[in-house]
Amino acid sequence: MIRDLQINDAQELLSIYNYYVLNTTVTFDVEPLSIDAFLAKLKLISADYPFIVFEDNNEILGYAYGSRFRPKPAYNYVVESTVYVKHTAHGKQIGTKLYAELLKQLKETNLHTVLGVLTIPNDASIKLHEKFGFEQVANLKEVGFKFGEWQHVGIWQLKLD
Repeated sequence: MIRDLQINDAQELLSIYNYYVLNTTVTFDVEPLSIDAFLAKLKLISADYPFIVFEDNNEILGYAYGSRFRPKPAYNYVVESTVYVKHTAHGKQIGTKLYAELLKQLKETNLHTVLGVLTIPNDASIKLHEKFGFEQVANLKEVGFKFGEWQHVGIWQLKLD
């Protein structure tokens, strides 16, 4: 079941997120977030953008949201998309289901463009974005430093209107 975020989801979502902080380069956070910091992030994002969760048998297995791309006013019609699936729940099309619903909700707004900002290489995430019609528009080399190595970022774009 896909539903809107509820604030009492925070601890389960934080557990999903902090796994990726500690074990992967898909996020450039390098230290696990505290529950207070994560709650503040959830409240800030969900005030202006769709934030949805995938739940099965009362367990949250993933979440997706839109967020502000950059703070300048000219970017007001651009949104960055994010999806996380619990690391033990891959291969069940949860990311695809979340992204389909997120994009549906974003298309119902006055936003013009959605961007997927991905640490690369990341074949699964690239395939997910391209399945929905995103096209790669940028390749930023060595823009993040995590786990003692320089990380590359690709940007995929989809026009919503």
